[in-house]
Amino acid sequence: MKTIRLWDLPTRLFHWLLLAAVLGAVLSVKVAGSMMWHERFGLAILGLLSFRVVWGFVGSTYARFGQFVQGPAAVAGYFRGQWRGVGHNPLGALSVLALLGLFGFQAVTGLFANDDIAFNGPLYSLVTSSGSDTASSWHRLTEWFLYGLVALHILAVGFYSHVRKDNLVRPMITGRKDVADEQAQSARGGGPLAFVVAVAVAIAVVWAANGGLLPPPPPPPQDLGW
Repeated sequence: MKTIRLWDLPTRLFHWLLLAAVLGAVLSVKVAGSMMWHERFGLAILGLLSFRVVWGFVGSTYARFGQFVQGPAAVAGYFRGQWRGVGHNPLGALSVLALLGLFGFQAVTGLFANDDIAFNGPLYSLVTSSGSDTASSWHRLTEWFLYGLVALHILAVGFYSHVRKDNLVRPMITGRKDVADEQAQSARGGGPLAFVVAVAVAIAVVWAANGGLLPPPPPPPQDLGW
């Protein structure tokens, strides 16, 4: 056995910040009834997802999509017990892609949604009323798919930890993992410049999603005192 550097700090921060943002988005609307905070958490989720997509190309070894997204043949080999890698296994890679895709779809539809009362998403003005209603219905429907997928994710982590005795939570906290594979190497890459680029893209996405590219509203009519 040897200890390797598996998950870099940005990947770990993304994971736990996304968890916090999702909980905040759910609790803010389901418990507190605050659409304002629900929108803020949604924008945070969109920023985090944008960061993760960029980090999937410029991050360290095991955070890169090219390292763990390997196609149907690899998934079939995993079910036959032929996978001997480190990091996300081929089946887990599908779960990662599904979570990123569904959370992204949920966040984007929320930008155009409305609550039929007083709240409109930050990009509501870019679509028609019926288009906003469609986005709202998709936003509500996708919520249930996300609950199911997150539940499967948690069950899978529990299965690996308690049945296969492979703790997946500890490496996501410490960044390190004990491995028996003599071929496994510590993660490399994903330096400060890559991190700055990923953060810059995330900030730009949040700015645009919050209406940064929309023309300013017309000034209020002046009171001429007549």
